[in-house]
Amino acid sequence: MNILLVEDDPTDSKLLSAVLKSSGHRVLEKASAEQAVEEIKARKPEVVLLDLKLPGMDGLALARRLKKDPNTLHIPIVAITAAPEKFSKEEALAAGCDAYIVKPVDTRKLHEQIVGAAANSPASSEQGEA
Repeated sequence: MNILLVEDDPTDSKLLSAVLKSSGHRVLEKASAEQAVEEIKARKPEVVLLDLKLPGMDGLALARRLKKDPNTLHIPIVAITAAPEKFSKEEALAAGCDAYIVKPVDTRKLHEQIVGAAANSPASSEQGEA
């Protein structure tokens, strides 16, 4: 699966990327929402793993933007946050995220959470019916 990881913390980014790659995924890393927008337009990832606390545009704003665009609304978004008191699960889902993970991430379950979010997103159901 092609995954775009949007994470501004280099340590977290390397760890998450390594775990996903070890599960057979192809991972592209970006450190900001602005960089992610350009990458999503260019490559159309199958899933976006999105940190909610980012410099500049935060993850919730990026999720809303992606879900408003007909070219990207089908891409499942998995939100990750170290600040659940600031970015709640309800807010993430309302912004268009398909799943929500609180840091520290359980690396043993990350692959299943990503695949599950992709399989359960409304867009994957619609694509399966087409």
